[in-house]
Amino acid sequence: MNLSQMLLGREAAGKPVTVGLIGAGKFGAMFLAQARLTRGLHVVGIADLDPARAQRQLATVGWEPERSTATSLDDALTSGKTHVGPDAAALIAHAGVEVIVEATGGPAAGITHALAAIQNGKHVVMVNVEADALAGPLLAERARKAGVVYSLAWGDQPALICEHVDWARACGFEVIAAGKGTRYEPHYHASTPDTVWDILDKYLSIKDRGSINPKMFNSFVDGTKSAIEMTAVCNATGLVPQSDGLRFPPATRFALAEVCKPERDGGTLEKAGVTEVVSSVDRQGADVPHHLALGTYVVIEGETAYARRCFKEYAMLPDTSGRYAALYRPIHMIGLELGISVASAALRREPTGAPTGFRSDVVATAKRALKAGEVLDGEGGFCVWGRQTPAARSLADGLLPLGLAHGVTLTRDVPLGAALRWDDVAIDATDIAVKTRRDMEAAFGRRSG
Repeated sequence: MNLSQMLLGREAAGKPVTVGLIGAGKFGAMFLAQARLTRGLHVVGIADLDPARAQRQLATVGWEPERSTATSLDDALTSGKTHVGPDAAALIAHAGVEVIVEATGGPAAGITHALAAIQNGKHVVMVNVEADALAGPLLAERARKAGVVYSLAWGDQPALICEHVDWARACGFEVIAAGKGTRYEPHYHASTPDTVWDILDKYLSIKDRGSINPKMFNSFVDGTKSAIEMTAVCNATGLVPQSDGLRFPPATRFALAEVCKPERDGGTLEKAGVTEVVSSVDRQGADVPHHLALGTYVVIEGETAYARRCFKEYAMLPDTSGRYAALYRPIHMIGLELGISVASAALRREPTGAPTGFRSDVVATAKRALKAGEVLDGEGGFCVWGRQTPAARSLADGLLPLGLAHGVTLTRDVPLGAALRWDDVAIDATDIAVKTRRDMEAAFGRRSG
């Protein structure tokens, strides 16, 4: 790693890496907390629909008031300060900005901003994994053709998992499984923003409920966020989904290789070369000791008896057969680590994970019996949750991507547990997210490997 030295070189030359941040929510705020301390990095502008909130976020994470008083982007570049305002388009178009960090969370907004950034010759760090799951392969391909970098966000779990996979393959190991940990029980798929508190109160002490968005939190609980993140991993690494999606087997961090190996060898996986998310609670709701709820992992196979002996000698957490072994990272620090992606894109022109194909999708699945005329409320809402599904099946069956299941009206009834189809909803074909998704399907539908 020499990114810090490269950043210092840019500082010494008087040409720090210039960044535009779109969205000053939790992830964006955490990035800003460290960006102010990173030499060779200059946040030129922050675009947020609520600039006053963005200023409050800056104060919360330790920015001195005078650092965010630039009157314009031009002023920010000459003064070394930061401009805060609502105009994302102006930030993207400004010639002085090298890297755009998209951290809004909305698929349509993320796609719009990414396309504009690529058109304007900017590198894109896509914090917005919802947008990546919906159309990332096409965005990444357009970035490559434009000579810029499209990257997953280091610090978020998908990019960290991609690094695990890359490490394993660069060492010559076959990757059996890769993924993360979460808290899961089967009934969580029915969770809504109203009932999510029954789950959260069991393991989080949130005294001020008004301080969080229950719909956003619910997307982590109901399984949707896991499906989105593992879809990003599959599309970036060549791993594939299991045919029935994530199974969420309970596992301690020390038993990852025992649990996350193929069923034929006594594990829980359909096959080798897949993504899986392990649960920090068992099926009776009891906590799993030494769980991996905030971490990431990879399970590898030792081809030879010698390699397998080394797994044991060097405490690589092998399974009982000694054939498989796991490596894990116990935590992720989301925005606090995001500078790695920004620096890598600008200085190495390398992404910290990027889609290379369309292998996995996230399809909208009914949380309850839905009726014609209902308007879907998308990720983390009352109507649907997102299931990871092989892209080929999603395309063949005309399944509705989770990222488009918001603000659209059902045209027919859908039973509990069924995957929704494009034909089940009234779709606006002119919507930028819909159009980009359809373009991606046309471009990648026959080359999903």
